[in-house]
Amino acid sequence: MKKITFLALLSILTISSIAQNKFGYIDSQELLTLMPERVAAATEVENFAKSLEAQLGSMTAEYQQGVQEYQANEAIYTDLVKQDKVAEITGLEQRIQAFQQNAQKSLQAKEQEMLEPILAKARKAIEDVATEGNYTYIFDKSIGSILYAKDSENVIALVKKKLGL
Repeated sequence: MKKITFLALLSILTISSIAQNKFGYIDSQELLTLMPERVAAATEVENFAKSLEAQLGSMTAEYQQGVQEYQANEAIYTDLVKQDKVAEITGLEQRIQAFQQNAQKSLQAKEQEMLEPILAKARKAIEDVATEGNYTYIFDKSIGSILYAKDSENVIALVKKKLGL
C-alpha cells in the first residue's frame, strides 16, 4: 500500500513539474519565406549579384580580347612587346581571380547585411510570443535548435565539478 501511495505521489509531482514547462516549435524557414522583407532583401541581393557578374563579364571580355590580340599578332611582336603583352594578360588574370574572391565575400556580406534586420525582427517576435504564452522553450523544427529558452539555472559549475575542472 505504501508503494502505491508513493508511486501515486511521484506521478502527481512528475505531472505537475511537466505541466510547469510549456514547449512550442516553429519552422523558421517557413517564417522567413512568409516575411515580405525577405522578398525585398532577396531582390536587392540578386541585383547586387547581377552587378558583380556584369563587372566580371566586362573583365573577362577584356581578358579574352587581349589573348586574341596576342595570338593574332604574336608572329609580328618583338620579344620585348611579347613580354609586355604576356605580363598584361597575366595581370588581367590575377585581377579577375582577385575580383572573383572579393565579389564572393562582398555578396555574402551583402546577404548578411540584408538578412540581419529580418532575423532580428523574427527573433523578437518569437521571444515576445514565448513571454506572452509563458513558454519555457521554443524549438526550430527546420534546423533542430532552440530559438527561445526561459532563464533557468546554468549547470556549468556542477558539470565542471563532476569533471574535476
